Amino acid sequence: MNTTTPVFSKNDNLKFFRTLNSRVNNYFKENNLDKTGNWKLHLKTIVMFTIFLTPYFILLAMDMPFWAYLLLNVVIGIGMAGVGMNVMHDGNHGSYSNKSWVNKIMGGSIYILAGNVYNWQVQHNVLHHTYTNILGHDEDLEAGRILRFSKTAKWYRFHKFQHYYSIFLYGLLTFNWAITTDFLQMKRYLKRNLSYGEFKKPAIRWTTLIITKVIYFSIWLVLPIVMGISWWKVVLGFLVMHYTAGVILSVVFQLAHVVEDTHNPVPDENGEIENTWAIHQLFTTANFAPKNWLVNYYTGGLNHQIEHHIFPNISHIHYGKIAEIVKQTAKECELPYYEFKTTRAAIASHFKHLRELGRQPQLT
Repeated sequence: MNTTTPVFSKNDNLKFFRTLNSRVNNYFKENNLDKTGNWKLHLKTIVMFTIFLTPYFILLAMDMPFWAYLLLNVVIGIGMAGVGMNVMHDGNHGSYSNKSWVNKIMGGSIYILAGNVYNWQVQHNVLHHTYTNILGHDEDLEAGRILRFSKTAKWYRFHKFQHYYSIFLYGLLTFNWAITTDFLQMKRYLKRNLSYGEFKKPAIRWTTLIITKVIYFSIWLVLPIVMGISWWKVVLGFLVMHYTAGVILSVVFQLAHVVEDTHNPVPDENGEIENTWAIHQLFTTANFAPKNWLVNYYTGGLNHQIEHHIFPNISHIHYGKIAEIVKQTAKECELPYYEFKTTRAAIASHFKHLRELGRQPQLT
């Protein structure tokens, strides 16, 4: 990874963010609203955890046909992704509640989703949200050699087929979190002294990681076996659960940044990015299906990625309302606002973009 930190331009002649921030603040003030979550988010939390955990307890309590067992693990995976996008995500951004202890509890739900709070906050809040779509700094663009998500990434011959095989690899996302990614990330981040908020001693970080991993595998693998479920069924169900969640989360993430219109800015010889940070978010991020109630509800507003990237500390339950403010301000400043009307259109754009990146290594 490139360790030379990019610097964003300070020359905002359009005063885009100053105007936008004022308008959004006025919206909350005029409507007497908190920027954090409310009863709608609290109710959604119950819904998502019900989808996530109810099938698990049913599996432990009842003997059932093999097909029903697999189906329930698919439902667990759907709930797992739902908790991650709606509860964990807002919690770790500090937008779930105006009480920090509530945010810590909700953000800590990542421990039963196979992840780690420290790693996620550094990788997502620090690196991804700051250096969005900048190769070598935004780790969401990193997939080893197997996938090419950026025009500036090295090209290999097998990338010509990545629009076919990528979907099969997407399902491994959360499984990798559980097995290897957290350990590799923690080693890398601690070596670079990266943190989000309070910096804790490496020994505390490693101890927390190991203990939470032991608890995680005890819940999802050891306990079902102890309760009498065959070990091979438990392992297979574990894989099905993760694969389901991985595909959902990966696709949602990719539709926001790896599509035809979004940019992959490259720092100039002085390490400076052409635009200010807020304008950079407009060029590197896209929305999809903004009027689809189900997509809005289930993805935790992650289909409103533009609003999320510019205002990560505002709860996703407000994105639908402030989206019009962002869109109008961008239009007035003659700036882009990338948006797909449907999820299908965004998916088509993503895989078309993967195909282009795979067959045109000369793109710059």
